[in-house]
Amino acid sequence: MGIPEASRAPKKGDRAAAVAALRPRYAADLARGTGRFFEPRRADCPWCGSARLEERLRTTDLFQHKPGGFRLDRCRECGHVFQNPRLSGEGLEFYYRDFYDGLGEKDMGGLFAGRRKTYIRRAESLRPFTETPGNWLDVGTGHGHFCEAARAVFPGTLFDGLDLSAGVELAERAGRVTRGIRGGFVERVAELADGYDVVSMFHYLEHSTDPRGELRAARRALRPGGHLLIDVPDPESRFSRLLGRWWLPWLQPQHLHFVPVANLRAELSGLGFTVVAEEHARPHDPVDLLGAVWLLLNAAAPPEDQPWLARPPGRARRLLRTAIVLAGLPALLVAAALDQFLIRPLAGRRHLSNAYRVVARRD
Repeated sequence: MGIPEASRAPKKGDRAAAVAALRPRYAADLARGTGRFFEPRRADCPWCGSARLEERLRTTDLFQHKPGGFRLDRCRECGHVFQNPRLSGEGLEFYYRDFYDGLGEKDMGGLFAGRRKTYIRRAESLRPFTETPGNWLDVGTGHGHFCEAARAVFPGTLFDGLDLSAGVELAERAGRVTRGIRGGFVERVAELADGYDVVSMFHYLEHSTDPRGELRAARRALRPGGHLLIDVPDPESRFSRLLGRWWLPWLQPQHLHFVPVANLRAELSGLGFTVVAEEHARPHDPVDLLGAVWLLLNAAAPPEDQPWLARPPGRARRLLRTAIVLAGLPALLVAAALDQFLIRPLAGRRHLSNAYRVVARRD
């Protein structure tokens, strides 16, 4: 994906000191303009090559409030949705910086660590197809929380993790993975060839600049008879249209590609895989309405202090943000209840899930 290591906040001091320390670098970046953060706009679909494109949506960074506007296009031939123009290498570095690591490391680490039940369900999806894999590579593992949880399902399996960020090295030191491999999958796959019984990519392909290259790398890393597990957002979800730019899985500007399930199945077949399972209900994350309400509140409220802002917000703006968030709490609670008790039970029905899972066997 070409995303260098995120910046590190100072080890000592509070968040205000960390933000202040990072502000000069962001100011220098933004002084050069945001145009260099984007590649030239494409006139054709990166999946099938068709020139029949239509605008899917335009949005801003609704998560960090970093400057810039982003557009997703949809191919009317194959349904592939992609960021157009796509972030350049400099853009990927800028927009990932302080999201998963640096300033965002504590919050994101806590979020991922609290999803143990989700990770166990992901691992259990392989049980119908194998008893005890010898070794498993989790691509895009982050801090290795999936691997740690999956040992409860497959206690005899050795779990390795691969990621571009320093989080994978922390995961190895913490014992969550047997081996932490830092780097890009396509670039490191030669040393991993025919080395694994299972490769997993949970919400990873949508971040990649080259999803097809990642799938080829997965085939190369797997032994014959090994299995590939993929979870990705479903661009055909009805909520992606109903909620528009407020649909959480769009995650702009970080998500670059959204692959319809038919396209992924065809690609895997062409690479010599047999798709043995396709799931929609279990991969669904019940956050559609909750995420939309939170993004709306976050957009309406003045942003908290961030190093890419020219100056810290004053007391009045901080109080206004707090007031808006507090006023929105009832809506957040209602949205969460609807997600859990109304939408989640229906997620198995056609195009109601916000994600899908494919399990494929390398022939």
